[in-house]
Amino acid sequence: MRSYLDFEKHIAELEAKIDELRTVASGGQVDVEAEIARLQKLVEEALNELYAKLTPWQKTQVARHPLRPHFTDYTQSLFTDFTELAGDRKFGDDAAIVGGFARFRGESVMVLGHERGSDTESRLKHNFGMARPEGYRKAVRLMEMADRFGIPIVSLVDTAGAYPGIDAEERGQAEAIARSTEACLNLGVPNVAVIIGEGGSGGAIAIATANSVQMLEHSVYSVISPEGAASILWRDSARAQDAAANLKITAGDLLKLGVIDSIIPEPIGGAQRHPDQMIASVGEAVADALDGLKGLDRDTVRRKRREKFLAIGRHIPA
Repeated sequence: MRSYLDFEKHIAELEAKIDELRTVASGGQVDVEAEIARLQKLVEEALNELYAKLTPWQKTQVARHPLRPHFTDYTQSLFTDFTELAGDRKFGDDAAIVGGFARFRGESVMVLGHERGSDTESRLKHNFGMARPEGYRKAVRLMEMADRFGIPIVSLVDTAGAYPGIDAEERGQAEAIARSTEACLNLGVPNVAVIIGEGGSGGAIAIATANSVQMLEHSVYSVISPEGAASILWRDSARAQDAAANLKITAGDLLKLGVIDSIIPEPIGGAQRHPDQMIASVGEAVADALDGLKGLDRDTVRRKRREKFLAIGRHIPA
């Protein structure tokens, strides 16, 4: 199944022609392999050219693509013996944030992250990856448990932001996000965070305040969504494209600003075109980050993390 973004119209037309030719070829009466190969080369060239110069708004659209690999895809491919742990022990369970113990390349880890869902039923179940307070309180519980047992933490971030509903506000959404961010900063074990799609506001940073913060090449990470910024600045959400261009939300911009530590390249055409390849690349990046933090004592891990975040904004490149 394919799903095309607005700016991929030319590629959609080329691949539709390839599908038509394959249908013709299945009859066995016409040899169209040479023409299919030619069109496939054109698709590859078009994708290379297009994805080499995506605008911030186009990257936002790619980051939100429904076929990008989600938290569940990563846990199924990269981790073994994943045992989900539910509930915040105060109110209930929130399915927007999923977490539990697992093994990563033979080593014990705590993995947690946002799950958006992949179809209508699962998206409703996981509230489109927008967590309520109990989701962040569950994250705190799991992080503190991992810290108690000396187990590193891997966070996979993919959310438009924390759920803004009245019920969430009544149960202390802002306080829960703050407590989760504080829990990240206080950890004596290494934690690694990867922005795999959209990193929205406090809903993302609540589990992304890590020793190593990495972003997929076409993911975005922002204090507010482009639509939200446009509504505030111009009272017109239709100007989201202008807001995206000025918010510095892309991986390249955030690496220059020191907000993130590294960029994980995506396959040509984005993670949604080659999910297995993307998941494998994330696995390598996480392994390298954890290896770089091995052997550090608890105080050093904590100090390095705090120094990293205190340094953000001190030296802004021209």
